[in-house]
Amino acid sequence: MLAAEETYKSLELSSGWFMENAWLIALIPAVAFALIIAFGKKMPFKGAEFGLASIGASLVIATGAGIQWMQRTDSADHGGEAAQGMASGVRGALRAAEGAEAKPFIDPVVSQWVWWQNSGLEFGIGSHIDGLSILLLWLVAFISFLVQIFSLDYVRGDRRYTHFFAALTLFSSGMLVMVMASNMVQLILGWEIMGLCSFMLIGHWWEDSYNSHSALKAFFTVRVGDVGLLIGTAILFFGSNQWAVDNLGTNGFDIRAIQAWALSGDGSSWTLLMASVALFIAAIGKSGQFPFHTWLPDAMAGPTPVSSLLHSSTMVVAGVFLVARIYPVFWEGFNIANGGLSFIAIIGGITIIIAALLAFVQDDIKKVLAYSTVSQLGYMMLGLGTGAWLPAVFHVFTHAFFKCCLFLAAGSISHSGSHHSFDMKKDMGGLRKFMPITFGAWCVSTLALTGVIPFAGFWSKDEIIDNVGDAGYTFLFWVGLFGAALTAMYMTRATYLTFFGDPRGAAAGIHHDADHGYATEHRETLVTAATIDRELVTVGAAPKSLGAAAAHGDDHGDDHGDDHGDDHGDHGDHGDHGPHESGKLILIPIVILAVLALTSGFANPTPLAGDALGLNLGEGVELIKEYVEPRAEAVSLDIAAGHAGESVQLLEPGFVPNEAAGFVPAAGDKKAGCGRSTPEVGTVCYFPAVSHAVPTLSKILLSLGVVAIGYAAAIGFCIAFYKNKHPKLVGLTERSRIARGGYLFLKNKYYLDALYQNVFVYFVSRPLAKATYWFNQNVLDAAVDGVGAGGKRAGEFVYKNIDQKLVDGAVNASGTIASETGHGLQPIQSGRVNHYASLLFGAAAVGAIVLVILNVS
Repeated sequence: MLAAEETYKSLELSSGWFMENAWLIALIPAVAFALIIAFGKKMPFKGAEFGLASIGASLVIATGAGIQWMQRTDSADHGGEAAQGMASGVRGALRAAEGAEAKPFIDPVVSQWVWWQNSGLEFGIGSHIDGLSILLLWLVAFISFLVQIFSLDYVRGDRRYTHFFAALTLFSSGMLVMVMASNMVQLILGWEIMGLCSFMLIGHWWEDSYNSHSALKAFFTVRVGDVGLLIGTAILFFGSNQWAVDNLGTNGFDIRAIQAWALSGDGSSWTLLMASVALFIAAIGKSGQFPFHTWLPDAMAGPTPVSSLLHSSTMVVAGVFLVARIYPVFWEGFNIANGGLSFIAIIGGITIIIAALLAFVQDDIKKVLAYSTVSQLGYMMLGLGTGAWLPAVFHVFTHAFFKCCLFLAAGSISHSGSHHSFDMKKDMGGLRKFMPITFGAWCVSTLALTGVIPFAGFWSKDEIIDNVGDAGYTFLFWVGLFGAALTAMYMTRATYLTFFGDPRGAAAGIHHDADHGYATEHRETLVTAATIDRELVTVGAAPKSLGAAAAHGDDHGDDHGDDHGDDHGDHGDHGDHGPHESGKLILIPIVILAVLALTSGFANPTPLAGDALGLNLGEGVELIKEYVEPRAEAVSLDIAAGHAGESVQLLEPGFVPNEAAGFVPAAGDKKAGCGRSTPEVGTVCYFPAVSHAVPTLSKILLSLGVVAIGYAAAIGFCIAFYKNKHPKLVGLTERSRIARGGYLFLKNKYYLDALYQNVFVYFVSRPLAKATYWFNQNVLDAAVDGVGAGGKRAGEFVYKNIDQKLVDGAVNASGTIASETGHGLQPIQSGRVNHYASLLFGAAAVGAIVLVILNVS
């Protein structure tokens, strides 16, 4: 057991220049935005150089901060030599004393300045650097840098080229501001900056009514969720503020204080539940989860670089980051520790399936990827909702690479292979022969997305599924596996339609209108049995079908013209040379991302850390677990209240007194530890003790087998349906009422858009607006008018009866009295001296008589 004596050691906390100045990562792109707006059009590259340079600088600083964070963690794990910010966890010290490897709590590096204050409440702005923020800061900067390089060629010649780079740079800055936030106010600031920039970028080609409608749809849908963010933040503030002031000397907006308060056992379960629900509603809106997922596919109306950045590492990831950042709130609010079926897990599981099914009926290649993103975000939420924090965050990391690669590959296809069209059926097919590099990158990223070993998605998505099953959520485990099979199927369909078969439409040299692959009608219309897309259900039966598109090129004709300059710019004359491989500025980012889609999973290959694959390389290969996942250690309040750079008293591992340790879980006990039992007095926890599933070969083979079945089924269907036109499949929706109903249900997107547009939006814009107008005119205005009329009548009464008759009457009467009195006394003032003498003598006589009478009596 432990020795009874107490030994303390004073350690100087040092963090390094990059971590202490990490706030520059977000500030530099924000300054670049201002420079682009002010001077961009006068620069040689129309402001793009400011955006590219700023994101490059942010990437350098983020890389330096990441290296220093790893050094900080390593030094703490080695007992504090040159301890750079190590705050020893009490429970980790106990393990060290018993001979186990100590894993102390690593204090984040916080640099903060007072932004503004009110009534003694200070609001700071700065940076909060820990493993999670380091991962996201580097990821956002890296993906943004590649997207900016891609955009140099992709949007070349665009009429709003300068404004595009300005908004794109600010978009990245907003995400960076949110990721490094140390308090909820700054987090909301970054959150809303992204919302504004997404509106500008989605509606970049606003001349097309569909694009402007899509931008408004995204903006307002996300705003609905943002109400939850504001309400949830308010609930957290009023619930935790006094505890934060008393214990940590901060306030209820501070994220670390919120984390500690949630796990302290002092917070009301009802307060935590309400805050969790409100905040997760915000995450649903931002991350496109059911039922607020409807805006995300329409966001494809923006330029492809926007789609890639938005779907891989910025806006849609913000909701996942929110849940991961203040995870203790959701852990306690939804009772995740005790295996409760949380709201997060339910929504995540539903989203995985409904989004994957919708991808099957999309003809637009970007919309297929959009629904794929929605489904993958569902996996992340499923992991967070079942306690699989690390796999969910790891999937954010790997997903960014292969999803960004897929979107950029789609942009490359549109740019050089299909004459700015994204319609797989009308304008693609056979492109693997013309675009081998793009095809190769697409295939690598598709294998990563579907979770094929050893590609990146296998190590992250399968880890989520494994942890969900290990936590006892058997039904959701099978939901995850079914979603993996669906992913393999719809991506096989998209790959076949794009790269295999005969070239069609633009891929065959037949050009269409420059509509960016989208319809211009913005009304939400329903697909009926009479208007079913015959290109899907009766392939080969019409000239526009897959098999006959190229042969019937005259049916397309040149009625769409070649006028693309108004919206998208001319992009040179590549469209006149038929399908071909894209240029270097487009291919270099795609190839880099494809390499990472293959290799990034090895940042945390959990099966290789054990015996599942027969290698057992040890836990040292799990870098994300080592450097990103917070340590679930109880920390002394004296330590917790310290700040980076200060000299504080730390408990030396191996010399902690028996009563100082908070709580110590028994081996294999999942009911003890941070977030599972209440910390001892004088200690706090910042992260719950999550469990990690141990991979087994049987589970790995099961997952790979499900994916293989999905691939086999999809390949067989594509060959039978698109190539061989099997009579039992062609026209199936016309012959079968069930097939037709299912197809219409998916094609109409579960009728959610129709519900929102024709019920909620219609209700607000028509009946509710009319009722409100009537209430305004007949109640509010009538009341105001009545008050005005009453005031007027009261004024007239006061004027006529009080002012004129009473006030003026009294004044006039006093004047009349004075005047008449003067007139009565006027005869006395004759001006004759003898008359005055007579009056004086008479008055004296009267006075004398009066005095005599008084004396006599």
